Amino acid sequence: MDQVSVVCRRRHLSRRTEQAYRFWIRRYIHFHDRQHPRAVGPVGIVAFINHLAAVRGVAASTQSQALNALLFLYRDVLEAEVGHLSGLRRVQRRERLPVVLSTDEVVSTLAQMDGVVALMAHLLYGSGLRVTECITLRVKDVDLQAGLIHIRAGKGGKDRTTLLPDRLQAQLRRQLLGVARPHKRDLVRGAGFVPLPNALERKYPSASQSLAWQFLFPSRVVRACPQTGRLLRWHASESGVQMAFKEAVRQAGITKHASVHTLRHSFATHLLASGTDIRTIQLLLGHRNLKTTMIYTHVEQAVRKTVSPLDRLHLP
Repeated sequence: MDQVSVVCRRRHLSRRTEQAYRFWIRRYIHFHDRQHPRAVGPVGIVAFINHLAAVRGVAASTQSQALNALLFLYRDVLEAEVGHLSGLRRVQRRERLPVVLSTDEVVSTLAQMDGVVALMAHLLYGSGLRVTECITLRVKDVDLQAGLIHIRAGKGGKDRTTLLPDRLQAQLRRQLLGVARPHKRDLVRGAGFVPLPNALERKYPSASQSLAWQFLFPSRVVRACPQTGRLLRWHASESGVQMAFKEAVRQAGITKHASVHTLRHSFATHLLASGTDIRTIQLLLGHRNLKTTMIYTHVEQAVRKTVSPLDRLHLP
């Protein structure tokens, strides 16, 4: 498992991808009675992946993630030839329309939230951010003057720029001041460090203590880095805004199966309904393929006010 982590970091895979790969590799080893994957060989992949489909009943995306983890294990970590996996039964991927809140439902939900989690939720809807993109924003990524937010190393390791709602300008200024004050106190007591991506800490030794690199939504707790012993202030946990949003949906009386990611879907759908072209929405969302963004055209069709044929009948 240490080898898996080393190769993941050498290839600059995200921590989430590394965690997912380690999880599935561990499950794979236990499935084969804790035999070493090299002893099992690539032929063991088929039995495990088919087990996930036939016995565990996992979704297509889950099965694909497990398969990618095992292919990564054999090809990149063990450097073994996999070849053709005959007999592999793949779960059929089904096209699902994303859950979208109406504008009234967004207003009702956001009205139930307050504090920092409310600001996060407003950003998710107003800028189309993913949850992890929101909580990992740095001070330097917010350009109040230009009205832009810069996303660094988002999903797939891609950078992009999205809009910053004018309505959030004052709140974000207060949030930035709220980050600067505790940062000064941390510096006085010899802390004030934040984790930096890749090898930037060696390239720019002082950047770890600079205000620009501090997280926009910092954690309240300072933790010691296991490698260096430095006191690091990480970003806030995504579970905070997730639980707050779930409670807000309940209090608003909304029965849709909405998660905090629904705000991103609503951002795209409402932009499309207001006349924004699909290419612009693709850039704002950071989709690699326009086909991914096109799903919102189907949602937008459902949102339009279409008159039912029943309503056209002159019934008594």
